[in-house]
Order: sequence, then structure tokens, then C-alpha cells
Amino acid sequence: MGGVIGVLVILTFVFILVGIPIYISLLMTGVFSLLALSIGTGTPMATIAVSQSIFNGMGNLPLLAIPFFMLAGEIMNRGGITEKLIKFAMLLIGRLPGSLAHAGIVSSMFFGGITGSAQACASCMGGILIPAMEKEGYPTEEAVGVIAGASTCGPIIPPSIIMVVYATAVGASVGSMFMGGIVPGILCGLVLMLVVLLRDRVCHFPRRTEKLTKLEIKKTIIDGIIPLGMPVIVVGGIMGGICTATEAGAVAVVYSLVVSLFVTRTLKLKELPDIFLKSVNSAAPLLLIIACAKVFSYGLTALQMPVIVNNLILSITNNKYVFLLLVNILLLIMGMFMDGGASVIILAPILAPVAASMGISLVHFGIIMAFNLTIGNITPPLGYCMFITSKIGGIPVEKAIKGTLPYLFAEIIVLLVITYIPVFVTFVPSVLGYAI
Repeated sequence: MGGVIGVLVILTFVFILVGIPIYISLLMTGVFSLLALSIGTGTPMATIAVSQSIFNGMGNLPLLAIPFFMLAGEIMNRGGITEKLIKFAMLLIGRLPGSLAHAGIVSSMFFGGITGSAQACASCMGGILIPAMEKEGYPTEEAVGVIAGASTCGPIIPPSIIMVVYATAVGASVGSMFMGGIVPGILCGLVLMLVVLLRDRVCHFPRRTEKLTKLEIKKTIIDGIIPLGMPVIVVGGIMGGICTATEAGAVAVVYSLVVSLFVTRTLKLKELPDIFLKSVNSAAPLLLIIACAKVFSYGLTALQMPVIVNNLILSITNNKYVFLLLVNILLLIMGMFMDGGASVIILAPILAPVAASMGISLVHFGIIMAFNLTIGNITPPLGYCMFITSKIGGIPVEKAIKGTLPYLFAEIIVLLVITYIPVFVTFVPSVLGYAI
């Protein structure tokens, strides 16, 4: 069966590389797996398993958190929060060297805590900050690199869509994953700010000198704190055991609507249908991939793929540190060619049981996967955030890569830190009583 599984996995990637949609590729591989099992055992093909797997994939309650968070993020974004967050970040940064670059990192962390999407962060923050940084005298490739690198903090700081996908795929707690991402997300932002300070010694970034009046400071704080109430409510609700991640997503939608319609009044009722439609269009493809991935997972599990992979890895090494290094290399390569959510859906059910057999926490392993695949947003050839920011900056992707490299290397260092020092991930959820 090992040879059959190898052919099926290779076939999946061939389907994807030739342009067949990911959900169809996964569905086809799942069906072929069941067909191979039927031929190998001489039993009728379990066709009913296809429909049952799709239904079970879509009918998982925690998955409702994905459209909720996407909708809440879209509402807040349409409500004009981006500029407010940038001004608030500038106030916090003060007059540090490279203050606008630092503000880009801090505001991206804030924005990521609202949307949970690296691409949305790169698009919204980049659209405002890259032109502003160019105007202040930053080299374009440096401005593009800072924003592209900072955008990857978003999916690590809760709420995080990729963490919901992982938790659903392996049966981990979404709340544990969210809590586990707090320290790594903040650590990533701090390390990126350190890189800006080091780059300032070479590039001599502009330093802001203007002072705000007391009235301007007060308004900036109020304007910044209101949208930041959403991640506070989400994380606080989950931490306090008041609500699940899905319920927190629903509360986030209500909060974003109330704030945008009645507090800041930056959103009109007539805009809501378009917002709902855009959120559905964003969430539906991911949910469809998850549903078809259940068929893929069921078929390969029936062929004993997890057992075969486990035995294969243990034949190479039974050292968990070497295993984690191999996983990081694999995921970094996967992130170059495939969307992070799809990679999690395919690999998590295969690799997580091996990690668990080596005594690695599912939450720790999940944060490693999420962070690693998020880095894929700034690695060629499929670095979505790099393409978005280079287009905004009006420079070739080659120059964008050059500007992004210092921040990419810094994030890989953070990845290695959270990989080999698990307390950075497990401390917060263990203190709060979550299973890790």
C-alpha cells in the first residue's frame, strides 16, 4: 500500500500544479484512495463515505468561527479602522528612529488581531503605509519589505483562521491554539522591530519630530481603543471561559456592527449586502476545501497512511528535535508553493499523530505549523503578501524579495525559537488551564 499512497499523494500535487482547483484535487485523490482500497481488498467501494465525509467536514461547529471572523474583519475594515490603528500605533511608538516602520509593524499586529488574515493586512496596511513611507524618504523596497514581513504577524495573534483550520483537522481546542499564539505573535513583532532598529544603522530611516496636542492625543487614543475592543472581547471571552471561539466570532460580528454603524458611524446600512457577499466569497472556498479534504483524509487513513508515515519517520529518526527540524524544512518548502490553509488540511492529520507519538504537544505543533506556513506569504514563488506589497509599491518582485529578506530571516529565527523552546507556546494556555 505504501507505493499506492505515494502515487496518490504525488498525483494530488500534480493536479494542483496543473491548475485543477485544490478542493477538486483533494476530492479526486480521496475517491481514488477508496477505489484503490476496494480493489486491494476485493470489497465494494465505500461510495457513501464520500458524502458522509463531506457532510462531516462542513458540519463541524468550530468551523463557523471562520466566516464569523472574516465577516467581523471585513466590517471593521470597511468602517475605516486602518488609519485609526496606524495613528494609535504612531502614538505608542513616539519618535523612535524609523518610527513609521515601527508603526507599520505595531498596527499590523493590531490589524491581525482583528482580521486574522495576512493578505488583508498586507493590502490594507500597505495601501496606506507604503506610499507614506516613500513620501518620508524610505527606500521603496525597504517599505515593501517592512509591511510584507509585518503582515505575517496577523495570523499568529488571535483570532487566527489558520489555527481554526488546524484545530478542526486534528481535534485540538481552538481556544488552546488561540492562547498559544499570543506570545509567539508578540515575539515576532518585537523581533521585526529589532530588525528595523538594526536596519536603521545602515539605511538611516527618517525620524518623526512633530508633537501632538493633548486634544489630538486623546482623540487618537479613543479612536484606536474602540476597534481594538474586538480582539480584547474575543480573547478575553475565550480566556475567561465565557464563550467558545465560535461564539466569540459571533460576538465579534455584533461588536463590529455596533461600532461601525452607531459609534464611529463610518459604515452605512446599504453597504452591508456587499460586505456579506464579500465575506461569503472569502469563506466559502476555504470551507469547500476543508469539506473535500475530509474525503482525502478518510481515503488515505483507510489505506493506513498515518501508520506508514509514522513508521517511515521513526525509521529515519526517533529524536523529536530532528523530527521538528525535518517538519520545518518540509513546511517552509510547502509554503513556497501552496496556500497555508490547504497545506494544514493536507499535512496536519498526517504529521500531528507522529508528533503526538513523540511527546510533542498538539498545540505546540499546531503553532509551529501555523507560523511556518504563514511565513510562506513572503517566500517566492507564491508569496501572496510579497506580491501585494510589491504591486502597491510599484516595484518588481525581485526588488521586493530583497527588501523582505531581513524580515524573513528574522521570522525564521523566531520559528526556531518557538520550535525548540515550547514554553513560549505552552505557557499561556497551561496557566489558563487549557489542555496542551
